[in-house]
Amino acid sequence: MLTIQQRIASSLKPVPPAEALGFGQHFTDHWFFAKYSEGSGWFDARIEPYGPFSLDPAASVLHYGQSLFEGMKAFLQPNGSIAIFRPEFNYQRMLSGAARMCLIPPSKELFMTSLRDLILVDARWVPTHPHCSLYIRPTLIGTEGFLGVRPSREILYYVILSPVGSYYANGSSPVKIYVEDTVMRAAPGGMGATKAGANYAASLRSAQDAKGKGFAQVLWLEADQETIQEVGTMNVFFVFRDEIVTPELNGNILAGSLRQSTIELLENLGQPVTVRRIGISEVIERLKNNQLMEAFGTGTAAVISPIGELSINGERHIINNNVTGPLSSLLYETITGIQRGLKPDKLNWMVPLETLT
Repeated sequence: MLTIQQRIASSLKPVPPAEALGFGQHFTDHWFFAKYSEGSGWFDARIEPYGPFSLDPAASVLHYGQSLFEGMKAFLQPNGSIAIFRPEFNYQRMLSGAARMCLIPPSKELFMTSLRDLILVDARWVPTHPHCSLYIRPTLIGTEGFLGVRPSREILYYVILSPVGSYYANGSSPVKIYVEDTVMRAAPGGMGATKAGANYAASLRSAQDAKGKGFAQVLWLEADQETIQEVGTMNVFFVFRDEIVTPELNGNILAGSLRQSTIELLENLGQPVTVRRIGISEVIERLKNNQLMEAFGTGTAAVISPIGELSINGERHIINNNVTGPLSSLLYETITGIQRGLKPDKLNWMVPLETLT
């Protein structure tokens, strides 16, 4: 195991109050990084004061998009300790994404230790407010400087931390979603199941257009302009009178930890989820026939986000009178209660910081 060198900042930044956090706007005093080069393996693991770092102008990440990242959260527990939500899930997803992007991932030990040591150094940034948390962004990029289409032989793995509040400006109120039926997010055989930076770059134009029309997010469809994939930052669930449905993981959809947790929790509650192909026309038809009771998104950032409106082809469809439904509320309260140590963690999702190795 690499020895992690630490250089503590000579002056520390003030921690913003909870009401000023927003999402991803503030960063802690330090960051972690480790380097990889072909033939040498991983080396130079460090915790340093947060700040800019240099890249070769020809770095692979800049020209060929070799980058991926994870999104995780740490929470303050009632006894004053800190716990991370499902870090094993995120490590396994990074492994899968790294293979797709031809990047060498850190070992599990390096990944877990980097989270533990960095959070311990910046523990004062873990919010105490019940609706806030510490967001963790592990990142993997190709850094070798060259021009030529091949995988980078040099890699940087780094972790940054950000204290966050609600992802959406309206908190946990239902969001308005625009159904994108022209532009595609991902195609069969592509990178839809990888948390790659390029996937998000491809989504920006549609998201910007949707927000300009008053919508919070975009619901993406397959090339058939019918089959539902996911919302921009969330997996999606539909609660019908006779079943709860979420789209199947067909290679075009990112497997989210909150998606998996929601499925497990509902099964534990005796309400199994049907994982299958679902089309937007089925959703609209069943909504018109009063069969769609609720819809919600799941994601690390927003946890459970009820959907109050879907807009497609200029027609707006209101779901559950644009109010949060009982199942969405139950899931949100249960999951956030588990994350904060206020409800029993029967499924062993929370990992105490000191046990990460």
